[in-house]
Amino acid sequence: MLNRFKEFVLPLAVLSFLIVNSNLDAEGMNKKVFVHYMPWYSSKSVSGDWGWHWTMNKFNPEHIKKNGQREIASHQYPLIGPYDSNDPDALACQVLLMKLAGINGVIIDWYGIKPFRDYSTIHRNTRHLIKYIKRAGLEFAICYEDQTVRHMVENRFLPFTEVEAHGRQVMQWMDKNWLNDSAYLELDGRPIVLVFGPQYFNRSHWAQITTGLMSDPQLFGLPHVWQESGMNGKFGWPPVTGGQIIPPPVWRKYIDNLQKSDSTLFISVAFPAFHDIYQTAGVHDSYGFIDDRGGQTFTETFDLAWQSNSNIIQVATWNDYGEGTSIEPTTNSGYFYLEIIQRHTDKKSIFDSVDLRLPISLYQLRKESKISSKYSTVLDQATTLLFDGQCKLASQMITPLVALLDKATPHD
Repeated sequence: MLNRFKEFVLPLAVLSFLIVNSNLDAEGMNKKVFVHYMPWYSSKSVSGDWGWHWTMNKFNPEHIKKNGQREIASHQYPLIGPYDSNDPDALACQVLLMKLAGINGVIIDWYGIKPFRDYSTIHRNTRHLIKYIKRAGLEFAICYEDQTVRHMVENRFLPFTEVEAHGRQVMQWMDKNWLNDSAYLELDGRPIVLVFGPQYFNRSHWAQITTGLMSDPQLFGLPHVWQESGMNGKFGWPPVTGGQIIPPPVWRKYIDNLQKSDSTLFISVAFPAFHDIYQTAGVHDSYGFIDDRGGQTFTETFDLAWQSNSNIIQVATWNDYGEGTSIEPTTNSGYFYLEIIQRHTDKKSIFDSVDLRLPISLYQLRKESKISSKYSTVLDQATTLLFDGQCKLASQMITPLVALLDKATPHD
C-alpha cells in the first residue's frame, strides 16, 4: 500500500515556471481573495447516505475503483476523499487550508431557508461553516440562488402569490443574522450579496424585497443580467455556454469586458478550468468546457484579476466537483492552486507550502481511529495551534503521529 499521506505534487519545474512567469505583484496591492464554496455534500459515514452531488443518481461512491478512489460524480477527486459538508473535521481542514493559503474569505452558495429538497441541509451546513470561518479570522459573504424560488413554485411548494413575501423573508433573515456580522464582507461600508443570476426575481421584485433592510446591502449579479435586474454591480464566472469548448481568446475577452468598466462595481474572477460531468451523469447536456492547460488557466485568470481595478477576487470555485472547477487540493492538481495564491498574498512571509500540508495530515489522522482515539487531545491542541497560525508548533505535534501511522501501515 502506498503511503496515504503522500500527496500529488506538480513537477517542480512546471510549478516554478508558472509562478515565475506570473505577472502578479502583491506589493502595495489591497486585494481580497475569496473562494466560492458549495456546502451541499453528504457522505454515508456522517449523514447516513451519499448525497446527490456525489452520486447524481448514477455514480456509486461505495464502489472502490482499482486506483483506490471511490466512484463519484466528478472528473476531479478531493485529496481527502469525498466528504460531508457538515463534518467538523472537513470544515476545519478546508478553512485552515484557506487561511494558510492567504485566502481572505468565503462566498457561500446558499439556497435559502425553506425545507425544500436539500435547501435546509445546505442552510444548516452554511451556518456550521461560518463558525469555522470566523474562528479562523476570515470573512464570509453569501451568493443567493434565487432559482430556488422557481423550483419551489413549479413543484407547488411555494404559491406563486407568495413569492415576493418569500423574497422579503429571505432577505430579512440574512439582514438579521448575517449582513451586520463583523465578519461579513463589505465594500464601501455596505455588505455585499451576490445573486447567481438573478434567475427569477426581476428589478421590481428586488426593489420590494430589499426595502427596509437595516444593512443596506449592495447586490451583485452576473454580467449579462445585472443591469436589467437592478443590481448594484456584477461578478464574473467561467463563461461556458451551449456545451461549447471555450478557448483562451474567448474567456480572455469575457474577462476584459468584465473588468474594463471605469464606474461599474465589479468583482473579478479567477478559475482553473470548467469540465462538468452532467452529460456523463445523464443530468442534462454539458454547459461547456474550459481546459486547465496544465495550470496555466488559473495562473492567467488570477493574474488578470489581480491586475484589475476590483479589490475583490472571487475564485470560482473552491469545491464544485460537478462542474470541475475545484481549487481545493485534489489528486488531479495537488496543492498547486493554493500555492499560487499563497505565493502572491501577504501570507507568503508567514506560511509556506509545507504548512499547507498540515490541515490534510490532521484531517487524515482524525479519520484513523487508532490514532484519533488515543491522541485526541494532541489532535485538538494541534487544531487550535493551526487556527492560531502557529504552524511550527502544530507540525511538531502532527508529524510524529503521521510517522507513527506510516510505520504501522503496510507498504507495497
